[in-house]
Amino acid sequence: MVSSRTPRLAIPAHAKLNLALEVLGARPDGNHDVVTWYQAISLHDLLLAESAETTTLQGGHGPDDLVCRAQRALEVAAGRPLPARFRLVKRIPAGSGLGGGSADAAAALRALSRLHGLEGIDLEPVAAEVGADVAFLLKGGAAEARGRGERLRPCPPATGWFAIAWPGLQISTKAVYARWDEVGGEGANHLTRSALAVEPRLREFVNRLGEGWQMTGSGSAFFRHCPTRQEAERAVDGLGCWTTLARPVAGR
Repeated sequence: MVSSRTPRLAIPAHAKLNLALEVLGARPDGNHDVVTWYQAISLHDLLLAESAETTTLQGGHGPDDLVCRAQRALEVAAGRPLPARFRLVKRIPAGSGLGGGSADAAAALRALSRLHGLEGIDLEPVAAEVGADVAFLLKGGAAEARGRGERLRPCPPATGWFAIAWPGLQISTKAVYARWDEVGGEGANHLTRSALAVEPRLREFVNRLGEGWQMTGSGSAFFRHCPTRQEAERAVDGLGCWTTLARPVAGR
């Protein structure tokens, strides 16, 4: 029986922005080589976790949720079951390119390590196995990433504020990369052209945003880097969609 004194953890799962993203080409394994500059931001989900006799997840997407996939990968690395009771409080829009699912998976790895005393297990290769963004979000801060995004080099963090806008359109990362193989890309985010091809409704949103906005990841959220909170507030004023303001956050 689980003790009533079992610790209950509340772990923030921070979103990320791709300040730049260059796609170098397709790999034989079906993934793509990229060079990207990640920045973790203050927008976050919250993962509540405690030890339990069996695993449950409230607020997720069932057994294929990245939290559950991260748990299974860590159980393999640990060589034993790591049951836990999870509850996700979602704040990061799904399918937005802000890394919400990956952030949740990284938070789950940190929670399970603490709950089950896994200090001797290196979480980084486990995170990279679950997903390239997971490897970055395990530590956060700012980093240049290569390969699939799992080869990380820490960088100085950004400053100022980010205005973020999301049109409510969920876009498949897999579909965007597949279309990149056909149409290529350019600019600060090489996936923008292919995201527009996958989801034509996104173009009207881009036109509404105007100058100075950039897509993050495979979309469909966009951000604008602003020196002050006041400028960030003006940037999202009147857009008529989901918006938020966020600050860069340091690594762990």
